[in-house]
Amino acid sequence: MDLQLQGKRALVTGSTLGIGFATALELAREGAEVVVNGRTQVRADEAAAQIRAQVPGARVTGVAADLAGAEGCAALIAAVPELDVLVNNVGIFEPKPFDEISDADWLRFFQTNMIVYLCGAGASATNGAALRVDGGVVRAIL
Repeated sequence: MDLQLQGKRALVTGSTLGIGFATALELAREGAEVVVNGRTQVRADEAAAQIRAQVPGARVTGVAADLAGAEGCAALIAAVPELDVLVNNVGIFEPKPFDEISDADWLRFFQTNMIVYLCGAGASATNGAALRVDGGVVRAIL
């Protein structure tokens, strides 16, 4: 399949494992320059290396940014100020009974699962900096 991503720059948040990693891998196979994101540089670099090992010639970099807060969002914007494709994949939850989820847990889930959309859509909660998505489509995986 040719998704016409040759030469496009794609960012996949939460892409060191699972669906995010698989998405980053497929974008690399389609010829996109891929930025993988994780909470630590070690994990982001390991994911990027795995993609390069599976896709010879792939252009992949890793960026560490914990998107649970404004600081991580600002760090991501600073590292990746412009792109063509954005896949907002990061999200958290804890499988436990509803009545055992504390107010603090609800706030943490909401903050992590929503701040990434504010970051990716263009607004940093702290400084108004924005990712610029040129000529592409913003994709969101919920």
